[in-house]
Order: sequence, then structure tokens, then C-alpha cells
Amino acid sequence: MGDLDIKYLDIFPSWLRTLGEDAQKTAALINEPSLSENARRAIVGGINYLFKSLDLIPDGIDDIGYLDDAFVLRVSADLATREEISGVEPENLEVLNRLAGECEVVREFLADNYPRLESYVKGLYRGAARGRYVSDILENRETCSEFISDIREFGQSYRSPSFAREEKNLIKLQAFFDAKLPR
Repeated sequence: MGDLDIKYLDIFPSWLRTLGEDAQKTAALINEPSLSENARRAIVGGINYLFKSLDLIPDGIDDIGYLDDAFVLRVSADLATREEISGVEPENLEVLNRLAGECEVVREFLADNYPRLESYVKGLYRGAARGRYVSDILENRETCSEFISDIREFGQSYRSPSFAREEKNLIKLQAFFDAKLPR
């Protein structure tokens, strides 16, 4: 097992442990008036992915089932930080900046597959989960309120799956992304 594998086997379990909290903290930015529409769209698209019934890696897959959600959340945060975010209180951006910074690990891990994941995440802006499109969440106050409530519920009920520190989990993870990401 190489140094990079050990690095990922240390990092990915921590991402699984904080997924619920990260989603809740990121959702707090949805109604931030200083964020550009594109930044808010990136945030909502990434969080809405948590509720997709057919995502890249089924949530029930032992060890890796929620890692695609953690990856998507980081890519969407990175995309959001590329947009206009001036005027937002720094403490409100703390989680967004942390997740965006951790996106570098996703880039490194996926290597040539990273551009495909980023393109996929950008496509989530037009997609729906639980019948809610990103545009509906951003434009309809009631839909947004229900969405935020669902995120809060997810965050409170989410239990981090175990993640065995085995190289086979990294191989499975890369294989899922390679097979499932649109070409």
C-alpha cells in the first residue's frame, strides 16, 4: 500500500463522519443574499444530490456508499467558490471554503476521471431529486423551506458507515466512478 493510499484511507472516513453536519452547514448558505445565483445553484445542486435515489454509488454499498455524496459536496463547494461570494461574513463561508479546499484531494484521487465528475456535478444544476429541481428550490420559498427541513433531518439522522482501511475500498471507489460517470 502506497503513501497516497494511506492518505485516502485516513481522509475518507473523516468525510463520512462529517457528511451530515457538512450538508447542514452548507445549506445555511442557500438563502445568503450576498451569494451570486450561480454560487447558490452550485450549493443546492450538490446538496440535492444527497437525495437522489440513483446516484453514482448506491448508499447501501458497505464502506463506500456515501463517499460519492461527500465527493459531490466538495466539488459543488469548489464550483460555488469560483463564483461571486463577496459580502458574505467569513464565518458563514468557513464550511464552504473548507470543502472547496478538500476538493483538491478528490482531484488527486480521481485523476483523469475528475473532469467527468465536475461535469456531472454541473449537470446536477438541472436535475431533480425527490421531485425538486434546483431552480424550484431557489425560486420557491416553500420548496426551499421543505428542502432545508429535509437537510436538517438528514443531518440529524445520518449515521456514518464504517470504512475499513483496506486498499480494496479505494479500488472499488475508483471503479464505480470510472464506470458510472458519463463519458
